[in-house]
Amino acid sequence: MPDITSQSSPEVIIVVDNVSASYGEEVVFRNVTFSVRRGEIFFIAGNSGGGKSTLLRQLIGLHPISSGNITILGKAVTPDNASDPARTRAFGVAFQGGALFGSRTILENVALPLEQFTRLPRHLTNMAALTKLRLVCLEHAANKLPAELSGGMQKRAALARSLALDPQVVFLDEPSAGLDPLTSSSLDKLIAELNSVLGITFVVVSHELASIDSIAHRVAVLNNAAKTLVALDAPSALRDAPDLWVRAFFRRDDTAAAAALAEQGASS
Repeated sequence: MPDITSQSSPEVIIVVDNVSASYGEEVVFRNVTFSVRRGEIFFIAGNSGGGKSTLLRQLIGLHPISSGNITILGKAVTPDNASDPARTRAFGVAFQGGALFGSRTILENVALPLEQFTRLPRHLTNMAALTKLRLVCLEHAANKLPAELSGGMQKRAALARSLALDPQVVFLDEPSAGLDPLTSSSLDKLIAELNSVLGITFVVVSHELASIDSIAHRVAVLNNAAKTLVALDAPSALRDAPDLWVRAFFRRDDTAAAAALAEQGASS
């Protein structure tokens, strides 16, 4: 895996600047700032309720930004351009449940973005979709329905669809959720291969430490008690982070993590 952190002048393609999020009066997090470099596998992690999925939804324009700014590939994410075709084609998204259309074949699911955002004739659309399925080793399942596939295969199909428009950035929401360890490891390897071979930047929301340890270049860590970003570093560094909760989280020390959360909650 390439060491993104060692690049002398890595290009920043996503900027999250002092961003906050809320649901009505309830603050999810505040003042979150970080950047993502081109070619990076960047994870957003943390405990439940910390706002990982909310932040992802802000990045793709599905949740309003209470304050601050998000820029992707030089363009600000705003309510006005969230559905702009040019912006939409710049990134792909694979949602946690896969979000495959049950009445469409896997090939038709993967071809859908091509049908919506290009003028390719059907036979070329199908050829392109089949190429994406080949990338995730699902060519043999092209004519099957989602219900006929295992959970891991559905995740791969969703990943193939996220690649349909050849995006520079792919956002993945809990890609390993519900998968057994071997299937999860296989999916991690696939993400790393796509990153290495195609240069795709991945932004991954996950609490799976095995996946983080295996493929993450850097990790942004949210904490639901502090309601903000509490660490940003490579996985190996986070196991020795100065923040007690972060250190306990990445060392899988639930007793120390619970004590740190209680202390943060009392001081907030």
